[in-house]
Amino acid sequence: MPLDSDVFRVPPGYNAPQQVHITQGDHDGKAVIVSWVTEDEPGSSAVLYWSENTKLKKKAQGKFLPISSTITPLYNTRYYYEVGLDHTRRTFWFTTPPAVGPNVPYTFGLIGDLGQSFDSNSTLTHYEQNPQKGQTVLFVERSVAYQPWIWTAGNHEIDFAPEIGEKKPFKPYTHRYHVPFQASNSTMPFWYSIKRASAYIIVLSSYSAYGIKHKSSVWLYTCMLIAEFICYKLPLHGRRIMRVIYEPWFVQYKVDVVFAGHVHAYERSERVSNIAYNVVNGICTPVKDQSAPHDGATAAYSAYREASSVTPFQCQEPDSCLL
Repeated sequence: MPLDSDVFRVPPGYNAPQQVHITQGDHDGKAVIVSWVTEDEPGSSAVLYWSENTKLKKKAQGKFLPISSTITPLYNTRYYYEVGLDHTRRTFWFTTPPAVGPNVPYTFGLIGDLGQSFDSNSTLTHYEQNPQKGQTVLFVERSVAYQPWIWTAGNHEIDFAPEIGEKKPFKPYTHRYHVPFQASNSTMPFWYSIKRASAYIIVLSSYSAYGIKHKSSVWLYTCMLIAEFICYKLPLHGRRIMRVIYEPWFVQYKVDVVFAGHVHAYERSERVSNIAYNVVNGICTPVKDQSAPHDGATAAYSAYREASSVTPFQCQEPDSCLL
């Protein structure tokens, strides 16, 4: 889409906050991280917030570059929040999740590799028009200022360009998209876990360091041991080695579903596993396994597939596309 498209419109007013987005700010869904950028000067890093049932406003002080602040609301409540307190104020709202529990219904919407094309805009519009749209989604301000991100990094976030002096991978990503990795005792923002309603979500990135003896594996194994409810995992492409290392754990600890991105299509597999495969032995055919989580698979093992790589994604099975 051209840069003068309405979806890229900069909000009016001096130093108006833009690119406002929120994410879960702790492990149990009792905090929200609010982030934004300003164009003219750093501006205030404070956030005013209040519930819809009170006029009492609280203030959370954040940090700069980009501006980020963590607020601590109650469960299952609509909150309003205000940023840009020193110049042009902007107000948004969000609804907090229900308290964590094993039988709490909750809906998630998932989007990956969304891009900035006309098809990207159509995909997001389709999501927004779905009456059963998820309570959590990834994209731009018109959505993520009101619904929290649960974010994972992939190949589009590496931004490694030593020819122009950018020698630190994921630098823009880690500066712009804050995640509560320390709340789950992780040492990297690419690997973290959160609880949200009845879901225990484990976020991994196959583009960051990992291995059998790597600290990321020790952290993941501990996560699996303490997981109490439904487990999700959101990796990205390059997962063959990752799958060899971790799939036995997913089967052993009854991970319910695995989401893997990169291929621009929707696919849902049967319950299959491939824990015999070690990359070099050639035993690469998945087998039926009722203990296995769901994952993307080749066509022979697909329960449903929709190749949407060149068209706006409009899933023909809405009940299965919104998980």
